[in-house]
Amino acid sequence: MLIVIVNVLVLADGVEAFKAATLANARASIEEPGIARFDVIQDRDEATRFMLIEVYRDEQAPAAHKLTPHYLTWRDAVAPLMAAPRTSQKFSNVAPADAGWETPR
Repeated sequence: MLIVIVNVLVLADGVEAFKAATLANARASIEEPGIARFDVIQDRDEATRFMLIEVYRDEQAPAAHKLTPHYLTWRDAVAPLMAAPRTSQKFSNVAPADAGWETPR
């Protein structure tokens, strides 16, 4: 498992458009064979801050994800909504067991 946490800061007037585009991307992403989970969370105190929690089954899955039509559509749709460049961190799974990360389909 490779877990990628993407931090996003959105312009205040772009929050709803960002959420719509990101949810569409997340729904399509979870259907990819290399993705176990794709969560979208929003800061309760600062509505313009989001985190994407992307759980990949292997090291090659992120590159495959970035070639999909839904990712490319998302990338282009959210680019003008960003207040700052997004950042990411990569993690290895400790717990739960890998199967515990699977989103029911």
